[in-house]
Amino acid sequence: MVAHCRTVAFQGIEVMPVDVQVQLSNGLPAFAVVGLPDKAVGESRERVRGALGAIGLSLPPKRITVNLAPADLPKEGSHYDLPIALALLGAMGVLPPDALEEYVALGELGLDGALGPVAGVLPAALAAHGEARGLICPA
Repeated sequence: MVAHCRTVAFQGIEVMPVDVQVQLSNGLPAFAVVGLPDKAVGESRERVRGALGAIGLSLPPKRITVNLAPADLPKEGSHYDLPIALALLGAMGVLPPDALEEYVALGELGLDGALGPVAGVLPAALAAHGEARGLICPA
């Protein structure tokens, strides 16, 4: 099963939609992020792991693949933490599979599970509104 969460990428002043897809599969336990992530996005796996652990959840002993689509669009920043975590919770069955369809999410996770501020919330909110979606972000 593949779980999805919508977020955005920034190219200058343009906001581009990004589909965060998470798949759990059999095989050696691993956590891979693909789709042209920069170093901050690649490191999100450790922030997500820590944040889930802080709320009492552990990652399943499976192969976790996170795809940030479209794959040819560069992804930069820590705002991908929250949508990755939410899609992962969907793939794990903690959230209903369709719970995130109507939202755009962005936010940086702390190792303690706290949601930290990120740049670009206003343009993301405008883009979400243009798609008739809600926004999940830091206060």
